Amino acid sequence: MSEWSFLTNHARVLVCIAHDPGVRLRDIAATLGITERSAYGIVTDLAAAGYVVKDKHTDARRNRYQIQAHLPLREAIGRGGTIGEVLDVLVDRTGPKPARAKV
Repeated sequence: MSEWSFLTNHARVLVCIAHDPGVRLRDIAATLGITERSAYGIVTDLAAAGYVVKDKHTDARRNRYQIQAHLPLREAIGRGGTIGEVLDVLVDRTGPKPARAKV
C-alpha cells in the first residue's frame, strides 16, 4: 500500500514554519521525510508566491520566516479562506513549541 497524506508537502512545510519561524531546512526535511533540496524548493515556491517572507538576520546564520497569514488560499474551495485560517486549524500556537514538529 502506498503512503500518502491529506496535505501537500507545501502545506506541511508551512505547518513546520508556523511551529518554528526559525526552523532550518534540514530540520524541515527530516521532519517531513523529504530531501533538503526539496525543502529548499518548496520554501522558494512559497516565498515566490508571497506566502512566506524570508529574513536573514545579520547576527544569525539562519533564516527566519514570516507567514503572510492574511493571503487567500491559492485554490479556494467554497468561500475564500486565508492561509492563517487553515494554519489555525492545523497548528496549536498557544502551547509549548515542540523540539521538532511531527506533520
